[in-house]
Amino acid sequence: MTTPRLLFWHRRDLRLTDNSGLHAAVALGTSVTGVYVLDPALIAPPAHLPPMAPARLWFLVESLVELQQRWRQAGSRLLVLAGDPVVLLPQLAALLDAPTVVWSRDVEPYARERDRQVARALQADGRKLLVDWDQLLVAPESLRTGGGDPYRVYGPFLRNWRGQVERLAPSTTKAPQGLQDLTEQQLQQISSREGDLGRLCSEGQAELERLCSSHGFTGIECCPCRPGEAAAAYQLDIFAEGPLLGYEPDRNFPGQQGTSSLSAALSVGTLSPRQAWCAAQSAKQIARSDEQRHAITVWEQELGWREFYQQALFHFPELADGPYREQWRRFPWENNEEWFALWRDGLTGMPMIDAAMRQLNQSGWMHNRCRMIVASFLVKDLICDWRWGERAFMELEVDGDLAANNGGWQWSASSGMDPKPLRIFNPATQASKFDAEGDYIRHWLPELRHVNTKDLLSGDIGALERRGYPELLINHKTQQARFKALYATIRS
Repeated sequence: MTTPRLLFWHRRDLRLTDNSGLHAAVALGTSVTGVYVLDPALIAPPAHLPPMAPARLWFLVESLVELQQRWRQAGSRLLVLAGDPVVLLPQLAALLDAPTVVWSRDVEPYARERDRQVARALQADGRKLLVDWDQLLVAPESLRTGGGDPYRVYGPFLRNWRGQVERLAPSTTKAPQGLQDLTEQQLQQISSREGDLGRLCSEGQAELERLCSSHGFTGIECCPCRPGEAAAAYQLDIFAEGPLLGYEPDRNFPGQQGTSSLSAALSVGTLSPRQAWCAAQSAKQIARSDEQRHAITVWEQELGWREFYQQALFHFPELADGPYREQWRRFPWENNEEWFALWRDGLTGMPMIDAAMRQLNQSGWMHNRCRMIVASFLVKDLICDWRWGERAFMELEVDGDLAANNGGWQWSASSGMDPKPLRIFNPATQASKFDAEGDYIRHWLPELRHVNTKDLLSGDIGALERRGYPELLINHKTQQARFKALYATIRS
């Protein structure tokens, strides 16, 4: 008697180790086949939505190639399809006669609607579903205020979230082994590329190979985020054994290796949040001072920020389309397209801003401190709609994540869920505090290596010293006053 085959649908969990959805599938039986769908709505979306960044596409396809190897090592395989999941998942389940399909939930509005449609189609065929959370430590439905409402402020959210995480005491699971592959007949159908199953699989594999060779990302060598489950585990180990113990204050200095560089891994799921949390708990066992233990706590709080923005998007999907605070819909943005282009290309004449934007353009990644600085500059110095910056980041970031990116930009713009209504960063002051020797700026702006540090940080560079570097685009003090005057119009 043939064992019923289960399908596990990978989405933002591109790993076998500590994959709670896959673990649940294997608990039902070892005849499990993985599937990933290259969805054009995500990879090449309509023009009104930001395209997937070349850096993120590189990270995705390289992670999928490794994931296929991991499935083979476990005894089964990962099938890659190309097209609409609403059509392809039911079709594949029917061709493989799979009675059950398993996947992990997502917070993004598109994904939730897609999943509802896939679920309806599968259930209409009489198939069972097994769906639960994997990308979060705490399910968003479990995080409510005393009045039963979703959290809108990070501080109270963090206290509830941390309390629940500590009660749950997350642990990790090993990658499954000894899985059973497809039947000989099914494998022949795939290899012959004849019939519906063969065409379905061969078209998807061909599309994956095409994307591998045409992603267009040229910053592979300088990108700190490395694709694949093995690389994510290695980076986590290295971080937990060293930089994590000095995370606070080192995380604030972009010229130092003080952060984990795991944002892309957490976004596509080559690393689970449970693995990250458990690494922090292990680090506490080797911490030798209150300062080191505090540093670990601060990193845990950053994991909390990640989940705060995820649960916010889950409960308030309208965040994807505009500001949380209604009055910001009335803000009279000036939206100078020439200024925006100079900001995006790192040509504003303010070295700290330009270094950060060059880092993003060249490596696909930007230090978090710099993300806050350049976002404040675009919104509150150039008086440009934060949604322009949000889209630009998604078009460039290796770790582009709708919830985190939207939450970060709304925090910087003061339009989001934040009790402090207005923050304005002075880029020169930020440079003096967090790049005091100018090492970060000189690395990404080699044309300014000869400039003395004081002028490099302030942006007050003489004409002869500029040597082709652009003059300062705006005066921070003047633009700050202008922004505050415009802000006053939406408060009244």
